[in-house]
Amino acid sequence: MKLLRVCASNFKNCQEKIVIDFVAKSKKTSEDKQYELVKVADELYVYSTAAFIGKNASGKTTAIEILDCCYSILGEFRVENKHYNYDGISLEIIFYHEGNIYKYTTKLQTDSVLENRAVFRRQHVYCKKYYKTKLNSIYYVEGFEEIYAPGALPDDTASIFFILKKNKTTALYFDSCGEGVDTYQLLFKVMKNYQIPDKILNNIIRIFDESIQYLQKVDDHNYRISVDGKSRIYSDKELIYMLSSGTTKGILLYMMMAASLQNGFDLLVDEIETHFHKTLVENMINLYKDKTVNKKNATLIFTTHYCEVLDLFNRQDNLWICQSNGKIQIRNLYDNYGLRSGLLKSKQFYNNTFQTAVNYEELMNLKRGLMS
Repeated sequence: MKLLRVCASNFKNCQEKIVIDFVAKSKKTSEDKQYELVKVADELYVYSTAAFIGKNASGKTTAIEILDCCYSILGEFRVENKHYNYDGISLEIIFYHEGNIYKYTTKLQTDSVLENRAVFRRQHVYCKKYYKTKLNSIYYVEGFEEIYAPGALPDDTASIFFILKKNKTTALYFDSCGEGVDTYQLLFKVMKNYQIPDKILNNIIRIFDESIQYLQKVDDHNYRISVDGKSRIYSDKELIYMLSSGTTKGILLYMMMAASLQNGFDLLVDEIETHFHKTLVENMINLYKDKTVNKKNATLIFTTHYCEVLDLFNRQDNLWICQSNGKIQIRNLYDNYGLRSGLLKSKQFYNNTFQTAVNYEELMNLKRGLMS
């Protein structure tokens, strides 16, 4: 299963309809196929990496949350424990699965009893066979036939269950806030669930802190750590304060990345550069581009303030510009901007081509206020 496109309406403070399309649209060179694209089927390619860019409060996190909502439906057949209101959200999710293109539509509503859970209304599932000769028309209504549910499901379970049949991780979501004292419990849960060996954990740890030789789980709340050759047991609360926040977040994020690459599901990262050196961000992007590492066609999807990171992308259709002027807008760089391919994308951001620059006048107003 691979997510191809999402259309969302009435999601938080977005404009009427948000479209995020992962199918490669512009010319696909042999170099792109080697590094920036992953093959789903004959002539059907999606991105190995995709980014949402914009200034603060522009809607970058909202874009990731839309995708997280859709991946939850595809993987768990439900939406729960999200911090936004579900009422009135309409979704159209198009994905590839076992030779077919599927289109799933629904309208969400808050459960009257369990408010942390969404219920699904007006559900429809459509299917058509994928043919490479009809690649340009995979989203067209023509050819789709509705599939009717063979039975009843609870209101909080999506009918797409009858297609995909069992729960399966389709994506992991890492936000910029971190997990606090739960970080290391979650870290070892990821290792267990996705069969990540100890040597990978120790390799990751030494990227962020060379003084640490190893980290081992003793029980649910205690961990043995060796620092500079000295071993000691710390509780999760002690460990979270012993190590820097950057090290803690970095170890967890890189472990999620390892799980994603080894198992072939996607990774969503909000504000990928938070607490991380730019080199580490570039390393993550390059690992997803490297087919000797990314053997199972995982995709890295992230938001960022690092304009220079964009120059690592040869393509433009895997980049989205987020803006907010009363309502959030998410626009594809290739579809909505006439940017010449030879220009540095970072330079265009600093020149405010996409109206994403920090408000200089407000910075000066702050300075004048502090001076007075």
